[in-house]
Amino acid sequence: MANYRVLVSDPISEKGVEALAAAPGISVDVKTGLKPDELLAIIGDYHGLVVRSETKVTAEVLAAAGQLRAIGRAGVGVDNIDRQAATDHGVIVMNTPTGNTISTAEHAFTLMLAAARNIGPAHAAVLKGDFKAARKAYQGIELNTKRLAILGMGRIGSEFAKRAQSFNMKVVAYDPFLTQARADELKVELAATPDLALTGADVVTLHVPLTAETQHIINAARLALMNPGALVVNCARGGLIDEVALKSAIDSGHIAGCALDVFEVEPPADDHPLFSIDKHVVFTPHLGASTNEAQENVGIQVAEQLRDFFVTGEIRNAINMPSLDAAALAAVGPYLDLARALGKLLAKLGPENPDSLRVSYHGPIAKKDTGLVSRTVITALLEASRPEGQVNIVNAPAVAAQLGLDLVESVINAKTEYNELLVAELSKGDERYRVAGTIIGRSPRIVEMDRLYVDTNISGNFLIVRNDDRPGIVGALGTLLGNANQNIANLSLARNKSLGVALSIIELDDPLSAELMTTIRAIPGVLSATGVTL
Repeated sequence: MANYRVLVSDPISEKGVEALAAAPGISVDVKTGLKPDELLAIIGDYHGLVVRSETKVTAEVLAAAGQLRAIGRAGVGVDNIDRQAATDHGVIVMNTPTGNTISTAEHAFTLMLAAARNIGPAHAAVLKGDFKAARKAYQGIELNTKRLAILGMGRIGSEFAKRAQSFNMKVVAYDPFLTQARADELKVELAATPDLALTGADVVTLHVPLTAETQHIINAARLALMNPGALVVNCARGGLIDEVALKSAIDSGHIAGCALDVFEVEPPADDHPLFSIDKHVVFTPHLGASTNEAQENVGIQVAEQLRDFFVTGEIRNAINMPSLDAAALAAVGPYLDLARALGKLLAKLGPENPDSLRVSYHGPIAKKDTGLVSRTVITALLEASRPEGQVNIVNAPAVAAQLGLDLVESVINAKTEYNELLVAELSKGDERYRVAGTIIGRSPRIVEMDRLYVDTNISGNFLIVRNDDRPGIVGALGTLLGNANQNIANLSLARNKSLGVALSIIELDDPLSAELMTTIRAIPGVLSATGVTL
């Protein structure tokens, strides 16, 4: 009798099913199209679950899955899996981030070509018998020598760039973690900001995750930066584009058209405003990864990952679990939450397009296996800019290497004010930003930001203000927050008299609005103000 039972609840490659079934000690049941109540009724019998996007692995399902140890997602996105509930129930979630890279890049490139040459509208006109009229109506746009802006240079963005270069397009790329060395290797121009990438662009293609920072990354102001007659391509995530602003820009004639595989609301309404455009447009129903090859690749990959987990204990592409045995994890456990907070801070406060991340250990912690701690720092740092599910504790170093970001670990013997200290420093050339933390009692604390000594929690909503070291600024901040009905939970102040700068770290009950942040930055003497949720 098999030791482990695996349920395949969504269709995957037959070769993947065979790879699972052939493994010693594993039995496989393929039951696709299950209704939620049917899944609930049987999930308690299984140790492993393989899904695509159809099966919804909810908290209720996980609560009923008393024996479940691992979920394998054949694909990248894990929106259909309650990851927090999976973690709470001790269930590892693994995805397959590389299996559909080429398919998605090819689809995005196809969309660009189709929009440029009016393939969709011209095809429809021919079918209606308007052959001669279509020849006059649908004059195309040549892509040769055109300037292409790529926002997001992970695997898919890099593959898109290669194809564009073969069409003699001039490629400029923005990615906060793309270094100049990696940009040179890819033969693309590196832009420091999205605005610089889009200025003078003839085409933009998006390959970034949907986060609070990237929502509507293409808005009215940025569309205006592009050349007249430009095209917009999105095969990443709905919500990256302000669709109302895009429609307005097309109606005005500034933007020629768009090619979309994803929408803010899916499926889009039949009367979606963009659907009324009749030239330089093409729309597809979220088909980026929908090729025979991609689906077979992800099916085989997820099966092999689940097989190896049950047979050897190996964990690959885990979303919610590090690759570390229980004893080693217990030894460094208290530092993991601290490491995650330091990584998030560096993503917000450190230089963009960094060259290296140095993680240093002072005191007894340096004698332990700190690999997981360092990976946690870099994972938190990279998660801010990579698509959901692409970066995890297992693959973060490889993703960093792909971006040209060096991870350096070091042990420092110099004395500090603390028995143990974890320091993370992000560098770009001579520009550096460092943060540090320690464990006080059993409580992780952040104790340094950019060499100013502070004392603050590692979780919560924070306003971090750097300002001239002069009277009245902290009072002005307090008054402004009070008038906005923002309650201050904690306050930490630091100053460097020789440099004439001060730092205020204000913990708040709620995040601040963009409007309030703008008002804070306008206070005389404020050098920078950043909102961070840890």
